[in-house]
Amino acid sequence: MTLADLGEFGLIDHVTRIVAEVAPGGEVLVGPGDDAAVLRVRRGHVVVSTDLMVEGRHFRQDWADAIDVGHRAAAQNLSDVNAMGGRATWLTVGFAAPASLPARWALEFVRGFAEECAAVGAGVVGGDVTTSDKITVAVTVMGACTVSPVLRSGASAGDAVALCGRQGWAWAAGGLAVLGRGFRSPRVLVDAYRRPVPPYDAGPAAAEAGATSMIDVSDGLLADAAHVARASGVGIDISTRTLEVAEPLVAVASATGADPLSFVLGGGDDHALLATFPPGTSLPEGWTQIGTVTDAGADGPAVTVDGAPYDGPTGWTHF
Repeated sequence: MTLADLGEFGLIDHVTRIVAEVAPGGEVLVGPGDDAAVLRVRRGHVVVSTDLMVEGRHFRQDWADAIDVGHRAAAQNLSDVNAMGGRATWLTVGFAAPASLPARWALEFVRGFAEECAAVGAGVVGGDVTTSDKITVAVTVMGACTVSPVLRSGASAGDAVALCGRQGWAWAAGGLAVLGRGFRSPRVLVDAYRRPVPPYDAGPAAAEAGATSMIDVSDGLLADAAHVARASGVGIDISTRTLEVAEPLVAVASATGADPLSFVLGGGDDHALLATFPPGTSLPEGWTQIGTVTDAGADGPAVTVDGAPYDGPTGWTHF
């Protein structure tokens, strides 16, 4: 059986079972399967997550400068801690690249990475470098939650589903649609692909407001909502009338013959946050209700759009 046969989430399920069998002691409160791990410490909780970027798979040198790739690499890791309701503090970076790569590219990558980390008060504390056929970046981020971490598994029927941050502008959506056809405009979408703007303050704010579940939207709104639905054993219905379809997305959709709403529903890597809140909760600033948590249907946990199954693209898959 190949990885393609097993599939991304099948592989994750197998890995999760294996590491659970050899898990360390009671210091690990949440292991693999959520946006980040949670470890017990004397005060609060340590939050840890690891992510990869591979040239040709996650970025291309002709589509983004090295400094932008650095910002993206940091942002996708900082956002995972954000999705637990925490704040990142330290990161380590593994960097592999061809020996022929200009040193300037590597140094500009580091500069962009460090700048993005500084935006949340985090710092790079270590890492490793080696040679490889293509640029590969492995990042581990550590942070802390001052309140109980918000998991994917806490949503209940009746909860409000809310979104914070822009959605559908970057990877697998507006920016990628533009770059994939050799264009560089609308510039706002290209910039969104090159350098996402996660709502870093929104995660802790949601946790303080009593969010019952939360996830970083990195693969696609519907795909990541499905993770919450499965983890919580519920249904999630998204209302399209609540979703903002920005003018640049409409323009690109018109030029490419796509449905602009598909960018919002299936786009990822903007690193918006999706969360659920108890009924009647006053949502924190920047959050907008876009749906409702329902009981799981006869076929189990699922995500619907306007009360019906959605047959369009739901997001990115790695295998």
